[in-house]
Order: sequence, then C-alpha cells, then structure tokens
Amino acid sequence: MTTDYQTLDLALGFTIPDRHARGRFVRVGPALDTILGAHGYPPAIERLLSEAIVLAALLGSTLKHDSGQLTLQAQAEGGAVELMVADYKAGEIRGYIRHDSDRVAEMPADPSLFALFGKGYLAITFDQAVTGERYQGIVPLEGGSLGEAAEAYFSQSEQLPSLVRLASRRLPDGRHIAGGLLVQHLPEGEEGRDRIHARLDHPEWEHVRALAQTLGAEELTDADLPLETILWRLFNEDEVRTFPGIGLARGCRCDPTHIRSVITRFPPEERAQMADEQGEIHVDCEFCANRFSLALDSI
Repeated sequence: MTTDYQTLDLALGFTIPDRHARGRFVRVGPALDTILGAHGYPPAIERLLSEAIVLAALLGSTLKHDSGQLTLQAQAEGGAVELMVADYKAGEIRGYIRHDSDRVAEMPADPSLFALFGKGYLAITFDQAVTGERYQGIVPLEGGSLGEAAEAYFSQSEQLPSLVRLASRRLPDGRHIAGGLLVQHLPEGEEGRDRIHARLDHPEWEHVRALAQTLGAEELTDADLPLETILWRLFNEDEVRTFPGIGLARGCRCDPTHIRSVITRFPPEERAQMADEQGEIHVDCEFCANRFSLALDSI
C-alpha cells in the first residue's frame, strides 16, 4: 500500500452544476480502527458498523455549521442486532452496536440486512444547533443494504432522488477501510420546468445515476486510489467542482467533566441510589467502551 494510511479519514464534497447534482465521498481508516478496536465485534457486525459510520459522515458532513449534529439510529426486532447508533459532529465520528453474539455466530459470513435486523427501522436526525431546529425522518429497514435504506429515506422524507454506495473491508494486516458515495439531484425550480422531486426519471439525473452506479466496492476501499481520481473517472464528461476536504476523526464526548455535569443534575437521593457499596458511581459509555467512576462524596 503506497498511500499514507493516516490520510484516509476524509469527506470530500462536490457538485456537477450542469446536471443539477451534488455529492460527497467519504473514506475512513485510522478513525475506524479506533472505533472498532474498542469493542471486538465479530466481522459481520464490524462491517455493518463501518458502513453506518460512513453513512453518518456522508450525511453529517453536509451540515453547514460545526455545531450541528447528525445521528443515525437503527432499532429492530427479531434480528441479531438490537440497536445501532452512529453520529457525526464537526468532523468527529463515533458509533456502536448492541447485538446477540450467539445469533451472529450462527449466521453466514455475509448475512442479509433482514437477518441482522429482522423487522426494524432507520431514524436519521439532523440537529441544527444554530437555529435550534431538529428534523427526523424514519424509514423501514428494508432492501438489500444499509445504503438502500438510506436511499428510501431521501425518497420518502426529503423527496430527493439519491444514490448511496457503502463498502468496507479488513486488510490482511488487520486494519480497516470503509468508503461511501452519496449523489443527489436537486430541485431546479425554474419557471416552466418540473421540480426534480416530482420527476425521478429526469434525464439529467438518469445520466448521473447511471455513471455513479458503475462505482464498485473495490474502488471505494482502495487506499491507493484518491477520491479525486474516482470523481474524475465517473464524471469526466461534465464540469465537476470540489469543496475543501473535511478531516474526520474518532470523537467521543464522554469525558469525565461531561459525565460529572450529567450526574450532578440528579437529586442527591438519586445519586445515592446510583452508588455501589464503595460509594462510587460508575458510568459506561457504549461508544468508546470506557467506564467512568466518580466518588459520591466528590460530587
């Protein structure tokens, strides 16, 4: 591998003006290793969380302000996965999965989305801290992949024709790479023309989608293939404008100061009930798998 592995954590936005399209690439490596390394998930769960984190970065990096947050949550019944959460804020990504280890062990190496979740739904929440607005869309977890579920979200909640591609793999040396592409066609709103959300078969969108669909998982997870090169290969017939890349990093906001501030919001009698026999309150973070302990008499 000739590319510096440490440079992989990146989100790259672009537009194709003449096709009224916008898009975003994401590729993660070291940040993903840090997230997965805290849990010891089986391979199928590692792949699922990797794709969820990429999807969260694809959507979250479209937020205009760093104070905003994107949260992706999947809950299910009847599958091996009970809960999946991934979020993005100001370039920081994190996530975790609650699952039934015994059921995962009985599954094939590449289980279907239904086998993993059974009957479930995907909730995508945008929190705009600057305006105080909070928007959530919920769609069933259906289709062959998490990417297809995301496409259904945009079709139903945003009425935006969209294509989502997600991929992940584990390298022979144990490191991980995951990547994703989001491409969307935007409403033109020009007088005398149909709005795009009412025309899923618009010829400009058909052109962009047909090209984007040729992208394979191998390209998305090829550390030696720059994202800009993939972009040129796909859309070299059109003018493409890129935005400055956004660096990505594993970020968990469960530091001791934050934990203490949360605990102090509870009345003294409730804090006393939280403490163990040694007079300590323990808080486990599912994102980073760390335990924080606070002495009751220090709060």
